[in-house]
Amino acid sequence: MDCLILGDSIAVGVFAQRRECVSYVRGGWNSWQFNREYLPVVGTRRYRTAIVSLGANDHQGVRSERELRKLRAEIKADRVYWISPGARKASQLEAIEKIATEYGDVVLPRPEQYMSADGVHPTTQGYRTLARSTQ
Repeated sequence: MDCLILGDSIAVGVFAQRRECVSYVRGGWNSWQFNREYLPVVGTRRYRTAIVSLGANDHQGVRSERELRKLRAEIKADRVYWISPGARKASQLEAIEKIATEYGDVVLPRPEQYMSADGVHPTTQGYRTLARSTQ
């Protein structure tokens, strides 16, 4: 398979731009919820590219680094891209950067010039920018 997309509402938006990818996405989910539902299927195939957007919905009760490590350990891909959860989620971003460095993955910043009014979700152009960055 060519591409796998995992994660939250940002992943939903990227999937809208990369319809050729296999996706396990759900808006509003934190990394613990995601792993509980989808972790068993993540490692069942190998992909050229995997795109992960998780952490932005993690709250204090979620052990973000532990959950994101569990997920990353299951991903079988030649290249993994993590989409930054944004500066407001500093501890989650730190965990993602740490994991990405250990695995040689790429962390993509949110496209600040293409963010919607809520400051969380990219605009359509922002999703296009993220999608192009993963090809």
